[in-house]
Amino acid sequence: MSKKISLGTALALALLFGMVVAVMTLIFFMNRQDASLRNLQGRANLYGKLEEIDKYVRDNYFGEISEQALNDYLARGYMAGIEDPYAMYLTADQYQRVMSSYDGQMANIGIEVKAEASGYMQVLAVYPDSPAESKGLKVGDLIVKVDDLSLTADNFDEAAAALQGESGTTVSLTIRRMGEESEVEITRRKIEVPSVDYRVIKHIGYIRIKEFNDNTPTQFNRALDRLLAQEVTALCFDVRDNPGGTLTAVTAILDVLLPAGDIVSATYKNGETVVLATSDTNEIDLPMAVLINQRSASSAELFAQALKDYQKARTVGVTTFGKGMMQTIHRLTDGSAIEFTVAQYNPPRSENFDGVGVKPDYEVKISAELEKVLFQLDEKSDPQMRKAMELLGLKSAEPIPTDWPDETSQPPEDVEQGLEDGEQSPEEGEDAAQSEDTSEQSSKAA
Repeated sequence: MSKKISLGTALALALLFGMVVAVMTLIFFMNRQDASLRNLQGRANLYGKLEEIDKYVRDNYFGEISEQALNDYLARGYMAGIEDPYAMYLTADQYQRVMSSYDGQMANIGIEVKAEASGYMQVLAVYPDSPAESKGLKVGDLIVKVDDLSLTADNFDEAAAALQGESGTTVSLTIRRMGEESEVEITRRKIEVPSVDYRVIKHIGYIRIKEFNDNTPTQFNRALDRLLAQEVTALCFDVRDNPGGTLTAVTAILDVLLPAGDIVSATYKNGETVVLATSDTNEIDLPMAVLINQRSASSAELFAQALKDYQKARTVGVTTFGKGMMQTIHRLTDGSAIEFTVAQYNPPRSENFDGVGVKPDYEVKISAELEKVLFQLDEKSDPQMRKAMELLGLKSAEPIPTDWPDETSQPPEDVEQGLEDGEQSPEEGEDAAQSEDTSEQSSKAA
């Protein structure tokens, strides 16, 4: 038996419902209005303070004000003020250089350099068919002066930027080799910066990825194809000293190596998590190892952790830098740009590693002396590479174990003992220790 309500009761209920909806709507808009007012108040305080400073300085400053410089420093100060460690303001010239570094096509002289403790640049690599090679620069050379800029520990970035420029322009370098100095003038031109090195070590394919830029996937695929054509039985990837790069590049490479599944997701300010890239069913089915160190950062860490998450590779070395935050570069109307953090990105299955780093499955420390010549070592003199090669079967005919260690487990004692009892290189000394250099310093192409 159905119950009936009177028309008056129905109208009262409708009115009550309407009032509740109205109150909720009012509360919602009041909250938004309050937030807007707070934002407006914050902006008013900001602009009011700037206006006060600007008026007083313009009325009293004994000198000329460059409006361009003033605008640049205001923008730089704003980005510093949000206290994002990865935020920065880029002038139009700086923005163009950053974009050129990402696409791997830069007008430069064709060398890779790093800062020495003295402040000088040490040449780590001379690219084939480059202006630097034609002028006789060699690995190990020290650059002590770039044009009129004498190098110190404080101006490495400035000097590295000075090596780049417009195609056809020249740069003068003062080179120190074997204690003697000479001056050489080199003409810049546009060249493709090699971000991938590879070779065969016995039956193992070794691939070093220096950074992840737009041309890295093409170079990586070319290296991988040539190694597979030589029927290598395992792969060793080296992302030590790799500062990262673009997610587009690293996910394209991981897609080649991984089975079907997610590669990376991002969690944004509103709490929403979105999958950014997935892998198809094609994969490389070979034993793998990844070399990592304290200067492996960002995309390099994702590369190592993704392979670990899918149990495709074991990691060897020391805990990585710990940068799991994603930045965007936004170009402004005048050609300058701002870069800041917009999300954290997450490996396929494990937790975000920001501030923590990727821990190696097999920790192998390396001495500070060997750190200085890291990429001049080989599988015999490099303790970390030697360990990776052992895991991939280089020194043993035994099959690689299938019991995957987690991040907290320790390798079998006999394996570690075998490494410790191995033959030391002359540079290693009796008490090899992990380098204390934990800065985010990396080599640079120039």
